[in-house]
Amino acid sequence: MVAEPIVQAEAGELARVFKALGDPIRLRLLSLIGAHEGGRRVGEGVCVCELTGAFDVTAPTISHHLKVLREAGLVDSERRGTWVYYWILPATLKRLTDVLALPEPQVTDAR
Repeated sequence: MVAEPIVQAEAGELARVFKALGDPIRLRLLSLIGAHEGGRRVGEGVCVCELTGAFDVTAPTISHHLKVLREAGLVDSERRGTWVYYWILPATLKRLTDVLALPEPQVTDAR
């Protein structure tokens, strides 16, 4: 974004991701998933039952926020029996990092 302008379609996609991160509960959920060892492993995940206790909101509210994170491409999930397990999608976080990264300064030879 700072190295070169982004096109309209990419701006729309990125805005959806940033909007998902704009809610404190969703930001904390993403942080909790990422802080959990299983949450950093695609396909392993962290059980939603381990996430709900950190919040003073209902389980359906947590489910809604997790759905928004999933739809934004920040996390993925899998149902195992009665529980759902969530993990971070590193490609989306890398994309955000790349978009926000400042370009490396050009070193000039002063000879």
